[in-house]
Amino acid sequence: MHIPDGFLDAKTLALTGALSAGGLAVAARQVHRTLPRNKIPLMGLGAAFVFAAQMLNFPVAGGTSGHLLGGVLAGVLLGPGAAAIVIACVLTVQALLFSDGGVLALGANIFNMSFIGAMVGCAIYHAARKLLPGLRGRITAIFFAAWLSTVLAAVTCAGELSLSGTLPPEMVFPAMISVHALIGIGEGLITSLVILAIARTRPDLLDAETAPAARGTGWEFLAFGLVVALGLAIFVSPYACAWPDGLDKVAEKIGFAGRATTLIKTWIPDYKMPGINSMGIATAIAGAAGTLIMFGLACLVGRVLVREKPVSDGAVENRRR
Repeated sequence: MHIPDGFLDAKTLALTGALSAGGLAVAARQVHRTLPRNKIPLMGLGAAFVFAAQMLNFPVAGGTSGHLLGGVLAGVLLGPGAAAIVIACVLTVQALLFSDGGVLALGANIFNMSFIGAMVGCAIYHAARKLLPGLRGRITAIFFAAWLSTVLAAVTCAGELSLSGTLPPEMVFPAMISVHALIGIGEGLITSLVILAIARTRPDLLDAETAPAARGTGWEFLAFGLVVALGLAIFVSPYACAWPDGLDKVAEKIGFAGRATTLIKTWIPDYKMPGINSMGIATAIAGAAGTLIMFGLACLVGRVLVREKPVSDGAVENRRR
């Protein structure tokens, strides 16, 4: 659902850019106030995994593919503010290095996937969680939130296309919602399976917001997660479905795909490392590079945003005891 440049007009780009900038400022303040420093590596791991997973397009129907958005996954692990920052980092790297999503449309993509996909998705999860106790209820709530957040992100994308005059609303809304209702099922299944695996191995990570003093990510878990993300990027991404994703398929079917433009020359266009003849190896190297870049960038952003909290005299005295 990465909107390229050329699909949206100037007023929509300006509006979504302003909303995203303001939303990221609020998210950064929330991360600064609430995220423990020992969760910073989890931001890096979340960004690396989402980036790698987004390279793995899966077939849906009618020659259409989908891929993980990752907002609910990041939100469950990190909280809504940190999740929005993580997804924004992923989208920025994808636009600037891989030509995936427009540079001018970055604000719209951040609004759709960071705030609708992650923050609204996280709110849906917490609301459903109150009605569904236990691990089975948690996984059900995660599936529902991931599915619904995908559909809602498609609704906002359709609204932006309509506001820009690219397509009339009676045409774009049904087209976007119908295909992303199917893609959302894949989103829900992937997110649920990942969270279920974490719940079986490191359940404390799922209570990061309610238990900020919990032990850190753990180097073993961090190393294992990074190896998994690199494995997906190196060994699985070259075999991802080559069909167009939901937005691209709608653009091809309705006839506005030709409006897409590329404003800057990127380092690794279309996730293919330049200078390598083998497409599989070029994709694998590009995926590995992007995964490592995402891990480092998200950790760096986390360290900038999350400063050491001042320790009170009472806390110092307790430590001495």
